[in-house]
Amino acid sequence: MLQRAQIISVLAGFSALSVAIASSLAAPSKVAPAPNGITLPQNYKDWRVIGVSHRKDNNTLRIILGNDAAIKAARAGKTNPWPNGAILGKLVFKDTSHKAWEDATIPGKFVHAEFMIKDSQKFTKTGGWGYARWLGKEQKPYGDDADFVEECHGCHTPVKDNDYVFTHPIILP
Repeated sequence: MLQRAQIISVLAGFSALSVAIASSLAAPSKVAPAPNGITLPQNYKDWRVIGVSHRKDNNTLRIILGNDAAIKAARAGKTNPWPNGAILGKLVFKDTSHKAWEDATIPGKFVHAEFMIKDSQKFTKTGGWGYARWLGKEQKPYGDDADFVEECHGCHTPVKDNDYVFTHPIILP
């Protein structure tokens, strides 16, 4: 029969093993940085919503999130220009119709997560914004090399007068 000290030791071992297994299962996988060195922002999934958009050309829904600096600027109406340190995240999903309500469009397959990071001194060549994108659930960095940002910045040039940002923050009551 096991003695009390042995039982406690065995239980402590199982407890430690359980914690180690749970930690390894819960640990996020390492996501590679974008080709320009920007890393996937930590905790972006916990950021708050700034706006939403729908693109008819590629049938995607977009949820635009912001870090604390971006949320503060959006709520205060101080987004032209956005302050240094603001990060806008866009989670992109394919359009899908709701099974119980065909006229309702809901997020379908996850397409990618993209980010704009405001740093007017670091990103002078791209209007003060750093760009990065990670594709699919695998979060594969987008772009073959750091020059991929020219594509991003080129797309955002038509909204130069809005600090290169398409998003219009939701106005809350």
